[in-house]
Amino acid sequence: MPGSFKVCVVGGAGGIGQPLCMLMASHPDVAELCVYDLTVSMVPAAGVAADLSHLNTKCKVTGYSFEVSDKAIEKAGECLTGCHLVLVPAGMPRKPGMDRKDLLKVNADIAKNIVEACAKYCPEAVVA
Repeated sequence: MPGSFKVCVVGGAGGIGQPLCMLMASHPDVAELCVYDLTVSMVPAAGVAADLSHLNTKCKVTGYSFEVSDKAIEKAGECLTGCHLVLVPAGMPRKPGMDRKDLLKVNADIAKNIVEACAKYCPEAVVA
């Protein structure tokens, strides 16, 4: 239904996630935006949400922070329930000495964690 979409940006406090959150919060069809990130992120998800709440839009913005050890399927129910769209710019950049296979494993585990939670809490959502 236009104007009533709930969107979650997983990795919303990161370098790609922050401007993506701003675009989503500014979109007239988005009524609720969840900024989801880890507590170890450089910028807290709650801080991104607070900044976006100053935009002159009808969008309600909420930040959710999780520990690295948390499983989304156990902790992200409030954040993901009812989402129509889940955007996932989350991931870890390659570190010095890390080969591509190791990086793929880490980022595939992140994606698996999120997709399992989406299947439970928002099975009808588009995940991108």
